[in-house]
Amino acid sequence: MPASLRHILRHPVAGASVAILAIAVTLSAQALDRAGVDAQLGRIFADGAYTPPAFGPARWIADGTAYSTVESAGPSGGSDIVRYDAVSGARSVLVASTRLVPQGTTAPLAIRDYAWSADGARLLVFTNTARVWRQHTRGDYWVLDVASGRLRQLGGGGPPSTLMFATFSPDGTRVAYVRANNLYVERLDDGRITTLTTSGSDTIVNGTSDWVYEEELGVRDGFRWSPDSRRVAYWQFDTSGVGTFSLLNNTDTLYPVVTRIPYPKPGTTNSAVRIGVVGAEGGDTKWMATPGDARDDYLARLDWRDASTLAIQQLNRLQNQHDLLLADATTGAVARTFRDRSETWVDAGDAVRWVDQGRKFLWTSERDGWRHVYLAAKDGTGTAPVTRFDADVLSVAGPDADETWLYFTASPTDATSSYLYRARLDGRGAPERVTPADQPGFHTYRLAPGGKLAFHTASRFDVPPVTDVVELPSHRVVRTLTDTAALRSALAPLLTPPVEFFRVDIGDGVSMDGWMLKPSTFDPAKKYPVLAHVYGEPAGQTVLDRWSGGTGLFHRALAQAGYVVVSMDNRGTPAPKGAPWRKSVYGAVGDLSSKDQAAGIRALAARFAFLDASRVGIWGWSGGGSNTLNAMFRFPDVFHVGVSVAPVPDQTLYDTIYQERYMGLPSSNAAGYKLGSPIHFAEGLKGDLLIIHGSGDDNVHVQGTERLVNRLVELGKPFDAMIYPNRTHAIAEGAGTTVHVYRKIARYFLDHLPPGPR
Repeated sequence: MPASLRHILRHPVAGASVAILAIAVTLSAQALDRAGVDAQLGRIFADGAYTPPAFGPARWIADGTAYSTVESAGPSGGSDIVRYDAVSGARSVLVASTRLVPQGTTAPLAIRDYAWSADGARLLVFTNTARVWRQHTRGDYWVLDVASGRLRQLGGGGPPSTLMFATFSPDGTRVAYVRANNLYVERLDDGRITTLTTSGSDTIVNGTSDWVYEEELGVRDGFRWSPDSRRVAYWQFDTSGVGTFSLLNNTDTLYPVVTRIPYPKPGTTNSAVRIGVVGAEGGDTKWMATPGDARDDYLARLDWRDASTLAIQQLNRLQNQHDLLLADATTGAVARTFRDRSETWVDAGDAVRWVDQGRKFLWTSERDGWRHVYLAAKDGTGTAPVTRFDADVLSVAGPDADETWLYFTASPTDATSSYLYRARLDGRGAPERVTPADQPGFHTYRLAPGGKLAFHTASRFDVPPVTDVVELPSHRVVRTLTDTAALRSALAPLLTPPVEFFRVDIGDGVSMDGWMLKPSTFDPAKKYPVLAHVYGEPAGQTVLDRWSGGTGLFHRALAQAGYVVVSMDNRGTPAPKGAPWRKSVYGAVGDLSSKDQAAGIRALAARFAFLDASRVGIWGWSGGGSNTLNAMFRFPDVFHVGVSVAPVPDQTLYDTIYQERYMGLPSSNAAGYKLGSPIHFAEGLKGDLLIIHGSGDDNVHVQGTERLVNRLVELGKPFDAMIYPNRTHAIAEGAGTTVHVYRKIARYFLDHLPPGPR
């Protein structure tokens, strides 16, 4: 692509949208050939031609009337942190980039993230970052005293890029952080550092988490300041005894480098986990006497109820029992105040929300067959539903200022969407929809303190996201924060014809949601090859009326090449259709999903004469890669070409928390593990299969793909494979990687499942 054209696509200016539109019209006027698909994927993934405008990182300011965000400082370099009045848009610079230039240097700090002290007097800047794994990142932290202009680096002059999760104390006088698996507190007036833990090592982790808690329970910043700033509660992980997985880097040095990660696989030993409380001035840790086994019970959530009491959420090993524990931070005594049970599994959810000055709490449960929010007294009594309707709560946004209403998202009649609702905290009356009825699609909200305003982001499958500020509960838009007019003009010809959502009956009263993309040259009198995109596991949906970015445009390029592209959410996906829909997959992950996907293709082919049932491809990533394998191996007469990216061919090779949550323990469900694992059905392969994996995948290890390769070789089955050295589960590291992956997938289908009608 010419440099001048690339500049226009990335930086639309006056009149540029006309040029983009002309290019797009040309691209959509005829079916894309191989070169056209390659070029289009280059525009999507290499050039960023269709990337929506970004907003943030934004932080609501304490009074809920304004927010701060990061903006380029212009030619002078660096970034300013600016303040906007949320309603009027009045702008002022809170911290100019020139104030973030360390002494003895000339360049301002590159802001990776930032946080304000509660009183707004100090700014914490995260910079010079280095990834540990996907969510864990180390870096340097600096604190700016806004009034005096003093800028000082935290950490006492230690090695660069070694601090994690620096957090202001509530009173803003100190910062706690983690370095080398130990927890520290640093005073901001004199820089004095207090060591809170000394046991940190390769196997003892203080103040952050092990791999599996980070991945499956979202525990990253593993400590919490007490409300009075006097104490710090933290997780400690003892990973000794946990099986270690080794990642081998063969390319970056003369000799291979081995990275070893404690990674528990189903049925094996977990880390021993406990929670302690230590004074901010140091001293001995008081360990909380949580019940159960430190390796077989999960301490999934931690927060302070008040300055003397911790709220701890605990799951048993099978994750079908979820307890709220209250712990005395001084004595360590623990009492269970609430328990949730399920015949299948319970989700840990978010931290408990305390209301009524800590006398009551909000709890999300599926106990009545729907995911509802309940209100209970602090001792667990008087539990009553807040969200009284036959529908699932998708997420909780929070209560309003006087705790009369609870805001949450839901979609009672359409499992592909998300809207804002509110319900009275006392449970009276049915929930009310806040998102206007004439605004379909997927809506997310981040409430301001007090709940009178919110950042609102809305998108649809064919409409890129727009963020604005809305007033609640009226939902009146008071300011639009991102402008997508030029992008929409560029995209319009590419999004023709529009997506079609459908529901398909696969028998036994089961109806699946799906979407379909057709070529712009579509002729209903002809037959087209079908490409199915699948995920199909409990961790996510593919069928949402939401902008899906590069993946969605990738599917558009394939449709334009001459495929009908479809996706369906089978039973067991987390659609808001009630607990029975989601929990039907328990003990049978991989089995039920592949059966549903095959039934869906058969039903669609019977319903739409333009679908060629003799030419069907399927592809997916991660769980979708696993389901691709199951589809190809178990239903070879339905699926003829497949691309499986980063799959789990054998469920015994994945991690404890995820796999055991949905499948139970291998010792008690060996048949289920075998039935759901595609490696045991490899003899069924008849079609063309490409397997893609990153050798540096710390999440879904390439070990499983290598075992599957051995099995396919043993069976004499022809197949193709592509290994990306040192790439993680995202297969995105390194220049050109992302576009290479998607071109590889596209070319495989173009070669083995020729596009176009018959």
